[in-house]
Amino acid sequence: MKLRPRLALSALALTGLALALGSSTAQAQPLAAATGAAATCVTNDDATNAARAAKGGNRTDPHQFTDAQTKAMEAAFAKAAKAKGLSQDSQGRLVTKDGRLAKRTVATSIPVYWHVITNGTAGKLTTTQINSQLSVLNNAYASAGFSFTLAGTETTTNSDWFSIAMPQNGSEPSDAKAMKTALHKGSTNVLNMYSTTFSDGTLGYAQFPGGNLTLDGVVLDYRTLPGGSLSPYNQGDTGTHEVGHWMGLYHTFQGGCAAPGDYVSDTPAEASPAFGCPTGRDTCTATGLDPIKNFMDYTDDSCMNTFSAGQITRMQNQWATYRG
Repeated sequence: MKLRPRLALSALALTGLALALGSSTAQAQPLAAATGAAATCVTNDDATNAARAAKGGNRTDPHQFTDAQTKAMEAAFAKAAKAKGLSQDSQGRLVTKDGRLAKRTVATSIPVYWHVITNGTAGKLTTTQINSQLSVLNNAYASAGFSFTLAGTETTTNSDWFSIAMPQNGSEPSDAKAMKTALHKGSTNVLNMYSTTFSDGTLGYAQFPGGNLTLDGVVLDYRTLPGGSLSPYNQGDTGTHEVGHWMGLYHTFQGGCAAPGDYVSDTPAEASPAFGCPTGRDTCTATGLDPIKNFMDYTDDSCMNTFSAGQITRMQNQWATYRG
């Protein structure tokens, strides 16, 4: 989930998270609701959070990942990989029973279906604007072996879908569900991108791997695309950040200073999200400076420029398990 300015990129706890344990077309298997496993990340703006704080409300989404939720998600990931005959080697890579690397992400091209939502006036996008966003994604994910190719676009005029709410209380709002149910295309290896606006300041949200196929994908405020009006979040990295969640990455500040944090060993622990571009910020002892330039923090688009090697391995492992 992404907030402006990334104040609380927290997770939505979806009870009964579905986990695809077989092929990309297999029926999803339910994860017990008692785990509180999380499946969606959402983002709001600073004005919304300030208003909540002034009213005594919580500045973060009430469903931000807890330790129990991440443990449940990691256990489900291990189970899903095992069901495919995969396990991790000494370098953290997924391998088959005979020791071969799992089919992962060498020159993996991801088809993208872009769903443009308008109210008849606002929200319209050109193919050039969409391709500019895909260029941002291609530059960010090239080192991980992923590329993104536009498979199709469609424009839908629907005022209910043009101003949707942030997911709350364990599920997506009815308008978002209706939108995705009507428009979603493809299987788990296809990225569905929905551009719209939000009624509560949200900039975007994404479903993590292994969730309900119909609800899979990334939803963005169209003004976050390159050249959009939501400065300093208008260079396309809201999309980069949310696709990172779609690929299975947690925030760099997940878990604060306590291990295992974001379950990636080479991203220094971070006590809280960073805003702006605070060079030299160091909120946890003995782990290195905060990873403020990482795409999975909350800093300005102009500050973000990297995924770590460990994050790349994790994305590839999640892809082989859930989407490949």
